Parts: sequence; C-alpha cells; structure tokens
Amino acid sequence: MTAQQVRLVRDSIEVLREDAEPFALLFYGKLFELDPPARKLFHNDLAMQGRKVMDMLTSVVDSLDDFQPMRMRLGELGRKHAEFGVRLEQYDTLTKALLWSIGQALGPSFDAPMREAWRLAINAICGAMKSGLA
Repeated sequence: MTAQQVRLVRDSIEVLREDAEPFALLFYGKLFELDPPARKLFHNDLAMQGRKVMDMLTSVVDSLDDFQPMRMRLGELGRKHAEFGVRLEQYDTLTKALLWSIGQALGPSFDAPMREAWRLAINAICGAMKSGLA
C-alpha cells in the first residue's frame, strides 16, 4: 500500500469506530445475505463478535507500517477459523461484505481511491489469514 492509501484507511477507521455496532450489524447482515450457511459458524452474540472484528480492523490499521507481526497473528487466527469450519472461498465473500459495509458506513467519502485502499488492506488481512490454513 502507498502512504496515501494507508492514510485513507487510517482516516476512515475512526468513522467506522464511532459507529462500530451499526457497522458490525451491516457487515454481518451482508455476510449472511451473501453466504447464508455462514450464519451457523457464529455461536455467540453478534454484537460481541462485531466488537472483535472492529478491534481486529483497528489493530491491522495501526500495524500497516510494520505488518509482519500482524501477519503472524492473522495466520494464527486463520488457523483457528479453519478449525471452526471457515472455508477458503468464504474469504472472498467476507471481502465483498466488508467492502460493502465500509462503503455504507462512509457514504460519499468512499470513493474509488478509498475503496482501493480498503480493498488492499482487506486483501492483506485475508491473505495472512489464508496462510494459516496451510
């Protein structure tokens, strides 16, 4: 990611954090719309799960300048998700749902450069998590 893309993601994470609960509900609603069987993977409160997602997104955004330690954490998280039954192809669905939700939350400021910056960040997250599946 370029410095400009990192800045776009960092600036926008604050908006997402301000509305973390509605953002999480948007995300999970879209995820389950795109992949209804994914709902059975979640056995806990979605509000609590949403806080976990927001905490992880925040941690990832904070680590964009030095991603290697986060890559290792995400690989372990990917391994755990595989144990819960998450399949490789579901990361594509997650990416779509997350980008859509970020776009809904950010509104008009989610322009093409912002979308591309977030797409790269999410791809880095998913790539690191997929490495844990191997």
